[in-house]
Amino acid sequence: MKAARAFDESRGLKFSTYAVPVILGEIKRLFRDGGAVKVSRGVKELYLKLTRIKDSFMAEHGREPTVGELAELCGESCEQVVEAISAGRPPVSLTVQTEDGIDEADVPVPSSEERILEELALSKALAGLDERDRLLITLRYFRDKTQTETAAALGMTQVQVSRREKKLLAALREKLE
Repeated sequence: MKAARAFDESRGLKFSTYAVPVILGEIKRLFRDGGAVKVSRGVKELYLKLTRIKDSFMAEHGREPTVGELAELCGESCEQVVEAISAGRPPVSLTVQTEDGIDEADVPVPSSEERILEELALSKALAGLDERDRLLITLRYFRDKTQTETAAALGMTQVQVSRREKKLLAALREKLE
Protein backbone atom coordinates (compact mmCIF):
# COMPACT_ATOMS: atom_id res chain seq x y z
CA MET A 1 0.00 0.00 0.00
CA LYS A 2 2.88 2.35 0.76
CA ALA A 3 4.25 1.88 -2.77
CA ALA A 4 0.82 2.40 -4.34
CA ARG A 5 0.20 5.59 -2.37
CA ALA A 6 3.62 7.11 -3.04
CA PHE A 7 3.98 6.12 -6.71
CA ASP A 8 4.36 9.12 -9.02
CA GLU A 9 3.36 8.18 -12.56
CA SER A 10 4.73 11.44 -13.94
CA ARG A 11 8.32 10.31 -13.27
CA GLY A 12 8.07 7.86 -16.17
CA LEU A 13 8.81 4.68 -14.20
CA LYS A 14 6.89 1.45 -14.30
CA PHE A 15 5.05 0.76 -11.07
CA SER A 16 6.91 -2.53 -10.59
CA THR A 17 10.28 -0.75 -10.88
CA TYR A 18 9.26 1.51 -8.01
CA ALA A 19 7.23 -0.97 -5.96
CA VAL A 20 9.66 -3.90 -5.68
CA PRO A 21 12.38 -2.00 -3.75
CA VAL A 22 9.73 -0.31 -1.56
CA ILE A 23 8.10 -3.65 -0.73
CA LEU A 24 11.43 -5.36 -0.02
CA GLY A 25 12.43 -2.40 2.18
CA GLU A 26 9.20 -2.67 4.15
CA ILE A 27 9.63 -6.41 4.60
CA LYS A 28 13.22 -5.91 5.79
CA ARG A 29 12.04 -3.17 8.18
CA LEU A 30 9.38 -5.48 9.56
CA PHE A 31 11.95 -8.19 10.28
CA ARG A 32 14.45 -5.69 11.68
CA ASP A 33 11.92 -3.97 13.94
CA GLY A 34 9.66 -6.89 14.80
CA GLY A 35 12.02 -9.84 14.90
CA ALA A 36 10.75 -13.18 13.70
CA VAL A 37 7.48 -13.72 11.91
CA LYS A 38 4.68 -14.03 14.46
CA VAL A 39 2.43 -17.06 14.09
CA SER A 40 -0.68 -17.51 16.21
CA ARG A 41 -0.89 -20.37 18.68
CA GLY A 42 -3.87 -21.83 16.76
CA VAL A 43 -1.88 -22.01 13.53
CA LYS A 44 1.08 -23.60 15.36
CA GLU A 45 -1.21 -26.18 16.97
CA LEU A 46 -2.84 -26.96 13.62
CA TYR A 47 0.61 -27.45 12.07
CA LEU A 48 1.52 -29.96 14.79
CA LYS A 49 -1.82 -31.74 14.34
CA LEU A 50 -1.28 -31.89 10.56
CA THR A 51 2.21 -33.32 11.06
CA ARG A 52 0.76 -36.19 13.12
CA ILE A 53 -2.07 -36.76 10.60
CA LYS A 54 0.40 -36.70 7.69
CA ASP A 55 2.70 -39.22 9.37
CA SER A 56 -0.21 -41.54 10.14
CA PHE A 57 -1.57 -41.22 6.58
CA MET A 58 1.83 -41.97 5.06
CA ALA A 59 2.24 -45.06 7.25
CA GLU A 60 -1.19 -46.32 6.19
CA HIS A 61 -1.21 -45.38 2.49
CA GLY A 62 2.49 -45.26 1.58
CA ARG A 63 2.25 -41.76 0.11
CA GLU A 64 1.87 -38.16 1.22
CA PRO A 65 -1.70 -36.89 1.58
CA THR A 66 -2.95 -34.07 -0.62
CA VAL A 67 -4.01 -30.77 0.92
CA GLY A 68 -7.63 -31.76 0.34
CA GLU A 69 -7.14 -35.05 2.15
CA LEU A 70 -5.44 -33.31 5.08
CA ALA A 71 -8.30 -30.80 5.26
CA GLU A 72 -10.83 -33.62 5.23
CA LEU A 73 -9.00 -35.56 7.95
CA CYS A 74 -8.58 -32.61 10.31
CA GLY A 75 -11.90 -30.90 9.58
CA GLU A 76 -10.36 -27.60 8.46
CA SER A 77 -10.53 -25.71 5.16
CA CYS A 78 -7.84 -26.14 2.51
CA GLU A 79 -6.77 -22.51 3.07
CA GLN A 80 -6.25 -23.11 6.80
CA VAL A 81 -4.24 -26.26 6.08
CA VAL A 82 -2.02 -24.43 3.56
CA GLU A 83 -1.51 -21.54 6.01
CA ALA A 84 -0.50 -23.92 8.81
CA ILE A 85 1.89 -25.89 6.58
CA SER A 86 3.44 -22.65 5.32
CA ALA A 87 3.81 -21.32 8.85
CA GLY A 88 5.65 -24.49 9.85
CA ARG A 89 8.32 -24.04 7.21
CA PRO A 90 11.52 -22.14 8.00
CA PRO A 91 11.60 -18.54 6.75
CA VAL A 92 13.38 -17.78 3.49
CA SER A 93 15.85 -14.93 3.26
CA LEU A 94 15.16 -12.16 0.78
CA THR A 95 18.85 -11.37 0.50
CA VAL A 96 21.67 -13.47 -0.87
CA GLN A 97 25.40 -13.24 -0.31
CA THR A 98 27.28 -12.69 -3.58
CA GLU A 99 30.96 -12.06 -4.35
CA ASP A 100 30.16 -8.34 -4.63
CA GLY A 101 28.33 -8.16 -1.31
CA ILE A 102 24.70 -8.58 -0.36
CA ASP A 103 22.05 -8.59 -3.06
CA GLU A 104 18.30 -8.84 -3.12
CA ALA A 105 16.98 -12.26 -4.07
CA ASP A 106 14.77 -12.62 -7.10
CA VAL A 107 11.29 -13.66 -6.06
CA PRO A 108 9.66 -15.47 -8.97
CA VAL A 109 6.19 -14.20 -9.70
CA PRO A 110 3.98 -15.87 -12.30
CA SER A 111 2.91 -13.53 -15.05
CA SER A 112 -0.67 -12.32 -15.03
CA GLU A 113 -1.06 -13.54 -18.62
CA GLU A 114 -0.03 -17.04 -17.55
CA ARG A 115 -2.54 -17.03 -14.71
CA ILE A 116 -5.34 -15.77 -16.98
CA LEU A 117 -4.59 -18.52 -19.52
CA GLU A 118 -4.63 -21.15 -16.75
CA GLU A 119 -7.94 -19.85 -15.41
CA LEU A 120 -9.46 -19.84 -18.90
CA ALA A 121 -8.27 -23.39 -19.52
CA LEU A 122 -9.71 -24.50 -16.17
CA SER A 123 -13.04 -22.78 -16.90
CA LYS A 124 -13.23 -24.49 -20.27
CA ALA A 125 -12.38 -27.88 -18.75
CA LEU A 126 -15.02 -27.42 -16.03
CA ALA A 127 -17.60 -26.35 -18.60
CA GLY A 128 -17.04 -29.68 -20.35
CA LEU A 129 -18.25 -31.59 -17.27
CA ASP A 130 -21.88 -32.46 -16.75
CA GLU A 131 -23.75 -30.30 -14.26
CA ARG A 132 -23.59 -32.75 -11.34
CA ASP A 133 -19.82 -33.30 -11.73
CA ARG A 134 -19.22 -29.55 -12.06
CA LEU A 135 -21.19 -29.02 -8.83
CA LEU A 136 -19.12 -31.68 -7.07
CA ILE A 137 -15.86 -29.94 -8.06
CA THR A 138 -17.31 -26.52 -7.20
CA LEU A 139 -18.39 -27.64 -3.74
CA ARG A 140 -15.09 -29.34 -2.97
CA TYR A 141 -12.59 -26.83 -4.40
CA PHE A 142 -14.33 -23.48 -4.64
CA ARG A 143 -16.60 -23.64 -1.59
CA ASP A 144 -14.27 -25.71 0.64
CA LYS A 145 -16.87 -28.35 1.48
CA THR A 146 -15.75 -31.68 2.89
CA GLN A 147 -16.51 -34.88 1.04
CA THR A 148 -19.22 -35.62 3.62
CA GLU A 149 -20.85 -32.19 3.14
CA THR A 150 -20.63 -32.57 -0.64
CA ALA A 151 -22.17 -36.04 -0.44
CA ALA A 152 -25.11 -34.69 1.56
CA ALA A 153 -25.67 -31.87 -0.95
CA LEU A 154 -25.58 -34.27 -3.92
CA GLY A 155 -27.48 -37.18 -2.35
CA MET A 156 -24.43 -39.45 -2.47
CA THR A 157 -22.26 -41.24 0.05
CA GLN A 158 -18.87 -39.91 1.07
CA VAL A 159 -17.22 -42.92 -0.61
CA GLN A 160 -19.06 -42.19 -3.88
CA VAL A 161 -17.92 -38.56 -3.74
CA SER A 162 -14.33 -39.63 -3.07
CA ARG A 163 -14.28 -42.05 -6.02
CA ARG A 164 -16.03 -39.62 -8.39
CA GLU A 165 -13.78 -36.74 -7.34
CA LYS A 166 -10.67 -38.84 -8.01
CA LYS A 167 -11.90 -39.70 -11.53
CA LEU A 168 -12.90 -36.09 -12.26
CA LEU A 169 -9.54 -34.71 -11.12
CA ALA A 170 -7.69 -37.20 -13.30
CA ALA A 171 -9.85 -36.21 -16.29
CA LEU A 172 -9.32 -32.50 -15.62
CA ARG A 173 -5.55 -32.96 -15.29
CA GLU A 174 -5.51 -34.78 -18.61
CA LYS A 175 -7.46 -31.97 -20.31
CA LEU A 176 -5.16 -29.32 -18.84
CA GLU A 177 -1.87 -30.98 -19.84
